[in-house]
Amino acid sequence: MKRLAGLETEYGCMAPESFGLPAVPTRVRDYIFKKKKLGLIDLHDRDYDEPAGNGGFLFNGGRLYLDMGHVEYCTPECLSLADVVAYDQVGEILLHQTLHELHLDGEVSFIKNNIDHYTSATFGCHENYLLSREAPLTKRNIDTLLTFLSVRILLTGAGRVGMTQSPRRYGKMESGEFVPYQISQRADFIQTDIYEWVQFNRALINARDEPLADYRRFRRLHLLLGDSNLLPFANALKVGSTALMLDLLEADALPDIALYDPVGAMRKLSHHPNGAWNVELADRTQRSALEVLEEFLAAATSGKVELDEDGRWTVEAWRFALDKLRHDRAALVGKLDWVTKQYLLESFIEAEKITWRDNWLESLDLEYHSVDPSKSLLVGLPGTALIEQGLPGLAKRDFFLQPPPNTRANLRSEAMRTILHKKLSYVIDWDLIYIGEGKQIHLDDPFVHDLKTLSNFRAPEAK
Repeated sequence: MKRLAGLETEYGCMAPESFGLPAVPTRVRDYIFKKKKLGLIDLHDRDYDEPAGNGGFLFNGGRLYLDMGHVEYCTPECLSLADVVAYDQVGEILLHQTLHELHLDGEVSFIKNNIDHYTSATFGCHENYLLSREAPLTKRNIDTLLTFLSVRILLTGAGRVGMTQSPRRYGKMESGEFVPYQISQRADFIQTDIYEWVQFNRALINARDEPLADYRRFRRLHLLLGDSNLLPFANALKVGSTALMLDLLEADALPDIALYDPVGAMRKLSHHPNGAWNVELADRTQRSALEVLEEFLAAATSGKVELDEDGRWTVEAWRFALDKLRHDRAALVGKLDWVTKQYLLESFIEAEKITWRDNWLESLDLEYHSVDPSKSLLVGLPGTALIEQGLPGLAKRDFFLQPPPNTRANLRSEAMRTILHKKLSYVIDWDLIYIGEGKQIHLDDPFVHDLKTLSNFRAPEAK
């Protein structure tokens, strides 16, 4: 890709009440850092809500910590779709392996989803994209980007049984509406187009200007509207299509498409998994959401931006998905999460002679997202493995211990190994590392990855 990207996943946890929470996430975090020694835990407070020991950076360049009681795993900064998806899967495998090694896997489950059916709480899958500070953030371009983010759920939704009906918090729903199954897990919880503080008002675009890099050159687009994808095809298409839209944004070449109500449009699309998928444009006319997605695809292939290998994979996957959504949705089983989950649940309903109102389906919904392969509904479904998606440049490396070699994650990991070997004090962040007394490594250029940049740095010897 032309830009760095990464995912942050907040994992749900199911455990007996007798265990207490966050007892299990705490045990898992401590085991990963203190027993498995996959990273360096924070020695200092990071913020008012992140005290020392709350989490730390991993040797693969990512980060793991506790956020309001749940485990959150962040991928390292990645420059390829294959890396984004592979490092994201590390979180799933790592949590399952840890539960197994702690002999908790028979009683505890980690769930890679975005909704707690019992309390209607939501937890997110956050996307991060590096963006040029010079990108033309005009009203026209922002309106178009909001449109894309609203309609892309047809490609990226993870599917969900039921709905959240709480007009006070999430806006008025259609009167008397019963939604047995919907496309997106997060749609009912998104409240506005653009907002800064995510804990108080979830938005399509998070406006917080926190680049975690040189603020004079870069922005970080932080998105929290998306679902956590289990299927590698959908995960790669989510990141790849959004990255292409940002390529068009930086080139000031986005098509001129604006929705009257992007949040309402996304929710309406989500509530109608069987169509018709129409959206209301800013001029109050109606248009097919698939046609809107086709116009975005046409812009990506117009020649106004150059397509690299990841871009070419994305447009072919995008074209395939749109065609099959129209003519052969069964071909998307194993490709798009919401289609796959709907197929599996409908098969179960038919076999068991039950209805969509049966509570059994909420349990199965959660099992679809289990990180335990023996429990996941995806077990045995062909064509779902990462290696089968044809993503360009899928590396053969230890994604648990080795970072991407072409981003600053490589430098962070090398510095961490020096710290561990020499038993030095440290403060580690995404863009800056303090080692010992007064020694600093600046990582404000996230594309700098050459280890030679560390050759002039001599860490103090251990006392």
